[in-house]
Amino acid sequence: MSAISLPAASACISVLFLLGTLSAQTTDEAGPRSEVSKVRIVRLSEVRGSVQLDRNTGHGYEAVMANLPIVEHSRLQTGMGVAEVEFEDNSTLRIATGSIVEFTQLDRLPGGTTISSVRLVKGTAYVSLLKTRGNEFNLQFGQRKLQLPPASHIRLQMDGAQATLAVFDGAVRIDGPAGPTDVSRKKTVTFQLQDQEAQLTVAKDVVPAALDSWDKDAASRHAQSATTSAFGSPYSYGLGDMMYYGSFMNVGGCGSMWRPYFASAAWDPYANGVWAWYQGAGYSWVSPYPWGWTPYHLGSWSYCSGAGWGWRPGGSWNGLNNSTAIVYGGGGTPTVSGGSPVRPPRPIRPPGAGAPTLSVVSLKPLVRSEAAADSFVFRKDSAGMGIPREGLGKLEKLSQNTINRGTATTPIYFSAPSSAMRNGRPTGEGIAATSIHRGSAPDSGGQMPSDRGAGNGEARGSMRSGSEPGNQPSRSAAQPSSQTQRSMPQPSSQPERSMPQPSSQPMAQPSSQSAPAAAPAQGRPR
Repeated sequence: MSAISLPAASACISVLFLLGTLSAQTTDEAGPRSEVSKVRIVRLSEVRGSVQLDRNTGHGYEAVMANLPIVEHSRLQTGMGVAEVEFEDNSTLRIATGSIVEFTQLDRLPGGTTISSVRLVKGTAYVSLLKTRGNEFNLQFGQRKLQLPPASHIRLQMDGAQATLAVFDGAVRIDGPAGPTDVSRKKTVTFQLQDQEAQLTVAKDVVPAALDSWDKDAASRHAQSATTSAFGSPYSYGLGDMMYYGSFMNVGGCGSMWRPYFASAAWDPYANGVWAWYQGAGYSWVSPYPWGWTPYHLGSWSYCSGAGWGWRPGGSWNGLNNSTAIVYGGGGTPTVSGGSPVRPPRPIRPPGAGAPTLSVVSLKPLVRSEAAADSFVFRKDSAGMGIPREGLGKLEKLSQNTINRGTATTPIYFSAPSSAMRNGRPTGEGIAATSIHRGSAPDSGGQMPSDRGAGNGEARGSMRSGSEPGNQPSRSAAQPSSQTQRSMPQPSSQPERSMPQPSSQPMAQPSSQSAPAAAPAQGRPR
């Protein structure tokens, strides 16, 4: 098998995406030009700590995992955790700890452009929009609405009777009882929520917040991956994760296929996942892998003898009704891998009153890579599970070593802003602000040669066995603080990597990521 270069792979996938989505758009536009489609989903792309989602099924808040589709009127809430939502063009919404947002409008117009309206009920929300023409994005709070143009980037905080808007980039229009107000970049506006007639207070600078670095890193990552949407496809979300966690390669006798790293010929793309119930749509398949969005809503999986399962783009985009995606075997017919069906049968009946709407499938043990002591352990057939986004550098060679030997390790350390620490432990904000670094930690009195952040008060420590690293890109080290000698135990920062267990509790609590989550007794959903 030979890998294809990233630019060539990006161009290939973009062209095929465009061909598939154009046919889908043609179907959508067959009706009246004034018709607005409500059949639209956005991606829950990252989950850390305690997060729950009410998917408007009538069952209230439930456990979550990454890649759960979000539909109109869903409500997303965080406890001691944070979450990210990715829109079709790689624009993103991130919410901090103790926050609630409601997706009040998710429309697709006949021409393919979108209207997205989100209400911040409480807490903090970051919005970073790309330069996509024609899309409309509104962020509502209290009796006001922010109209965010393309390429804008903001932070909105609600604290009791007061709200604060920080405009990092772009120009924002505020609609409220007193009329519209325009705010330019690098300014902060303070609102009195209980006094709608009160004058807005505008400051000419932006005061940093604990999670600004997390937001900035994530926004930059999505902007870079958005280059794959330059060919005109409206469905580019998830492609950045695909190109980091795997690659297209020429598989002998089977042609070009995308395969995840750390996956041998025995790995099965449908052995683990969740059937999620959606009102009016039925059950939708949700993959637990960090790249597991696009390959389960578009194209097909094929099995190539001696190489294993690979994915090919093509066809129309499948939203919630993705269980009908065709899976081919090496000879072009449905096949069996390891004695299991290539796609588990979905549940027959809707969930009953009080029953969970997430039906867990575990046909094989779910393998994951994870941190252990001062190193990160990569495991064969983990297929990216447990591996943080971009924090450990390029994965291709590590994947090859892992497949050949069964495991591979690399030294790691991690850091967090001192503002996100308390008594040597990460606070709620620290769940997102903690970043993993490949290599050895600098001495308590020294600095890394590439230290760009000297003086910003970052704390360092060795990763303890059983903890899970943050999912952030590696940052250069900074001046040690008083916490540099402490080994920093980290709370569960990647619960989305576990199979969620349905819960009726009002708020799920973080759990350790040192071992795979328990699977249900039955091997297949009933």
